[in-house]
Amino acid sequence: MKLPIMSETLARRLQQAEIDYFRSRISSIAERAGNPEGVEIRTFGSTTGFYIKTMPWGLFNSVKGLSDEDTCKVGDIAAFYRERDRKPQVDISPVGSSPKLLSSLTEHGLVQEGFHSVLYGLPLQELPAVPDSVDIHEITDSAQFDQYAEVHCAASGMSLVHKHHFINNNIGLLHRPGWKLFLAYTDGIPAAVAAMHISGGIASCALAATLPPYRRRGLQTALLQRRIHEAYKEDCELVTAQASFASTSHNNMERVGMQLAWTRAVWTFPQ
Repeated sequence: MKLPIMSETLARRLQQAEIDYFRSRISSIAERAGNPEGVEIRTFGSTTGFYIKTMPWGLFNSVKGLSDEDTCKVGDIAAFYRERDRKPQVDISPVGSSPKLLSSLTEHGLVQEGFHSVLYGLPLQELPAVPDSVDIHEITDSAQFDQYAEVHCAASGMSLVHKHHFINNNIGLLHRPGWKLFLAYTDGIPAAVAAMHISGGIASCALAATLPPYRRRGLQTALLQRRIHEAYKEDCELVTAQASFASTSHNNMERVGMQLAWTRAVWTFPQ
């Protein structure tokens, strides 16, 4: 099977796959009893805005799917986040973008602050061999999930006293339709985590993190290969992922056969 050439139709499918997994992930947090994190998900035409009161980071307060057809909604989007005193991460992809849309973002006080890569590739029929020291487990129960959350917490640079936040805000992904979670061991030590989501025949490689002492040992490459193979087992047509441009993650994705789909612009409010 040959990797399809990029087209507007394909780009929209890849973009929708990301929106689907992100909506599912944020919805799982909102569905906790009483919505303790203060999640709001708003639609502005065909655009989706995400807000989490207790999580000020741009990742969790993002705008996805904004295109020229929703230029008239930019003012409403800006007001939504300003009313909540929050800097959103507004993703602008080449597909559906226009000078009119970009001018409207500027008129409403937003500025471009960076770029982000979107990559895509084909599922792997055969799972490549991994180093003998590496072992990858799919998380299937709550006991395993506790270890997954601990690694996720420490790999994100947080003290383990905050592990309960990672448990509470990610346990909803365990057994949630479309999701698979993985924990990688090196020499028997739990050292890295990763997740994937399947929607519309496309597998999205979602979050991934490795404990600092175990980075550059091939764990994320092995986790990427495992997820790409799982995509084949689930009869997916394509695999997609996002990473900071030219980052280690971006490089790892290219090494396993994925290629750049596009580099999107990231907009937000200035400081």
